[in-house]
Amino acid sequence: MKNIAKIYSGPIFIIILTILSNSIFGQENEGKQFKKQKIGGEANWTYSEAVKISDYSELLFISGQIPVINDNPVPDDIKEQCEIAWSNVETQLEKADMTAENLVKVTFFVSDRKYLNEISQLRKRKLLGVKPAMTIIITGIYNENWLLEIEGIAAK
Repeated sequence: MKNIAKIYSGPIFIIILTILSNSIFGQENEGKQFKKQKIGGEANWTYSEAVKISDYSELLFISGQIPVINDNPVPDDIKEQCEIAWSNVETQLEKADMTAENLVKVTFFVSDRKYLNEISQLRKRKLLGVKPAMTIIITGIYNENWLLEIEGIAAK
């Protein structure tokens, strides 16, 4: 079972899922408007406890976006890193002809809980009432200079 997890955790699996979702669902739902329903959670929360999607024709799986632009040095400031990582998420959405409105799930990987306030402020600024399902994980990050990494799932 561990070998299966290794096989299916890489980017090739994400590409296959995207292709399958397009080929399986794309023809049936072509021309339909994607629907997203918030399930649970308080009205003032910046996330939903669950999100139900229906009538979609495309799913986008965004790999962890890091606080790096080209070969520029990584800033030390968490606020700058938040802006850069989120900008990278937006770039992936734009490449797929989507926006933050299409996000149904966002996961933040954060190197230290002391950065949670900055993550909360980023969500309030960038999601503007979108309220996708959300998870925040406090963990070590691949490069110790990165203070966060953001991944997402979007649908349209």
